[in-house]
Amino acid sequence: MLVLVRVQSRALFFGPLFADRNNMKFLGLLFAAAGLIPAASCQNAAKPMSTESFPLTRSEAEWRAALTPDQFRILRQKGTEYPGTGKYDKHFEPGTYVCAGCGTALFSSSSKFDAHCGWPSFDAQLPESNVMEKPDYSHGMVRTEILCKNCGGHLGHVFDDGPTATGIRYCVNSASMDFKAEKK
Repeated sequence: MLVLVRVQSRALFFGPLFADRNNMKFLGLLFAAAGLIPAASCQNAAKPMSTESFPLTRSEAEWRAALTPDQFRILRQKGTEYPGTGKYDKHFEPGTYVCAGCGTALFSSSSKFDAHCGWPSFDAQLPESNVMEKPDYSHGMVRTEILCKNCGGHLGHVFDDGPTATGIRYCVNSASMDFKAEKK
């Protein structure tokens, strides 16, 4: 349900009852309490991880000690990095991309392509299938979130708009991965 309130014309929608500022505050609180108004922006909202159990478990303090602040925000709080800012967006060396939280192998560089979206993109995960998919209904969208199967770290999202033969685009935050170069 979408509720649109224009402050300039509030009297048109709600009549004289809501024309004064105090009644509009009340209406805003009422909508917020009903969950019709988001409480925080998507960049800064700390979203706790689900209560699912994964093979690797650590306390929040242990995760904070093991990860950089950016990695913690992305992997453990389901954040995202701004497009074009990640170190692996334009990175095309041979090797394997692993989870920055636990070191589990996720993607091969052979499945990486430039989707021009600002995040590293892959058209397939490794055969070990260490990437878990989960429905994501946050921010008023329907998407599929991708997580590390070993530690539950948030990696990004997968879409069915990939330009390669698989038709899949795993859109991954650089901060959620590390890179292991192929040995020559």
